[in-house]
Amino acid sequence: MILSPFEWTIAKRYMLPGRGEAFIALVAGISLVAVSLGVAALVIVMSVMNGFRAELFDKIVGLNGHAIIQAYGGRLDNWQQVLAEVKATPGVTRASPLIEQPLLATFNGRVEGILARGNTAEDIARIKPQVKDGDLAALRPGASVVAIGARLAENLGARVGDTITIINPQGRPTPFGTVPRQVGYTVGAIFEIGVYDYDNSFVVMPIADAQTLLLTGDQIGMIEVKTTDPDKVGEILAPLTRKLAGQAVITDWKTINAALFEALSVERVAMFTVLSIIVLVAVFNILSSLIMLVRAKTRDIAILRTMGATRKSLLRIFVTAGFLIGALGTGMGLLLGFVFLFFRQNVVNAVQYVTGQNLWDPSIRFLSELPSRSDPLEIIAITVMSLVLSFVATLYPAWKAASTDPVQVLRYE
Repeated sequence: MILSPFEWTIAKRYMLPGRGEAFIALVAGISLVAVSLGVAALVIVMSVMNGFRAELFDKIVGLNGHAIIQAYGGRLDNWQQVLAEVKATPGVTRASPLIEQPLLATFNGRVEGILARGNTAEDIARIKPQVKDGDLAALRPGASVVAIGARLAENLGARVGDTITIINPQGRPTPFGTVPRQVGYTVGAIFEIGVYDYDNSFVVMPIADAQTLLLTGDQIGMIEVKTTDPDKVGEILAPLTRKLAGQAVITDWKTINAALFEALSVERVAMFTVLSIIVLVAVFNILSSLIMLVRAKTRDIAILRTMGATRKSLLRIFVTAGFLIGALGTGMGLLLGFVFLFFRQNVVNAVQYVTGQNLWDPSIRFLSELPSRSDPLEIIAITVMSLVLSFVATLYPAWKAASTDPVQVLRYE
């Protein structure tokens, strides 16, 4: 829609009502702010929701892979052969043996439940970026050195260099019953994955040390698998599922975390729907302000008609006046949303300081910081929705203005 200089001049004039029209200006200003807040709220919430899902996915999958092959009975006897078959499967990029067993750890009289993980040297090296203290190089087979999560270290009161005791309740049978196996391990490193449950329970050690601790010999319990496409992991591993039927079960990341990711998906849709109502309310404000503007400018409209202004010209003038409010509000909302996201953690910390409340408890929300990841397609969808609704809201007032009969208006003037 291209405006003539005349139409653009009139539209700009009507966007800034003069004296005696302060109430119309107030309603228009409220409309502008409301659109801005609605768009900003949508951008912020959707980006945080996307960031929450993406961070959880990256951290969970980064540590556990896209799927786990777990043997029935917890022990995979011919695991070397199975591992070779997994690596040879098209679409599999990485496969490695893994031992994982819930146990107990003690230090200075404190006892905590842990999840002992036996990893290969290559898998241990992958958590190097998350190490807060110590050095993973100390985790060598037979050295009795482990890496533990940051929250677990806090709960036990252990630091790098301390010796914690890991208790295996199974132990060895004796004439007097089964005696739990207790082995001391030096804390060589403390890591923080960023997922509370992991940082609160994981104890990582070389796979050979885990086999010694659990008395499993050369056996392992599971194989960790990573594929080219996490969304198609079921299709990629389908041949293995048939081969390993009766021997092991394959569980992918979707199944392991199904409830969590399904809840996040439902919440994203619900939040988008609810927050869109804010934009809709703002659009109704644009509608009401334009209706009042048309009523206030009825005489001016009639004069413009007698001067030769066409119905289409008046239609374009009022559509432009209303649409620009929505467009300016949308632009301000996008800017406000991105500024908030950039300083999101500072905002959370400031609110926590003022209120004295912990707004982002990692034990409840899994992640240690407020995440954010903006999806360009969603940002475009939010922008288009706001602009379209703003445009639609201008049509009725613009049509009323264009339908003004100058004869009826000016008859008694």
